[in-house]
Amino acid sequence: MAEDADPARKSIGARRNPDSAGAILEAAEAVLVEAGYAGFSIEAVARRARAGKPTIYRWWPSKAALLLEVYQRGKRVDVPDTGGLEEDLVGFLKNLFQHWRETSSGSVFRSLVAEAQSDDAAALALADYALGRRSHTGQIVERAKARGEIPPDVDSALVADLIASYAWKHLLTNRLDEDEATIRKAVAYVMRGIAAPCR
Repeated sequence: MAEDADPARKSIGARRNPDSAGAILEAAEAVLVEAGYAGFSIEAVARRARAGKPTIYRWWPSKAALLLEVYQRGKRVDVPDTGGLEEDLVGFLKNLFQHWRETSSGSVFRSLVAEAQSDDAAALALADYALGRRSHTGQIVERAKARGEIPPDVDSALVADLIASYAWKHLLTNRLDEDEATIRKAVAYVMRGIAAPCR
């Protein structure tokens, strides 16, 4: 019997069936827990979900795209709204480091970043994800603009990139136990710059 003719699966078209998509994502999470990133494959996910590989590739064009959705599905990082930009950014970084440190998400994302260096599909999926994250983190900066805390011409996306660069560097070098004082210093540099004031 052809794989796509399996009666145990619901018929699936180009639009995602929520139940089937959920089953595939749950299967992907289970395979990841059991086999790790190195042992993760679309074939293993298809077997566990009782889904056809063409269906999975129709909804997720690459292994990296599927893994990124698994990563986002499990991501629980609070974004503080303290009324002050500096405290918001410090809190965000602390929460992100804790999440990466205490769940499997950190190792998954680190592996995805590494794979993106040599795999075009992974690089594209990661770039799409980073674009969305830049907008999300940039909202912290936009809130500060609305409060009149920072000038309206500050580039929110660039600030978000600076914060993400700091976070990704710590993830990739496995330094997620950074102390709060150092995180505060980094955020202060972003907030105030490092050049001496003109006299």
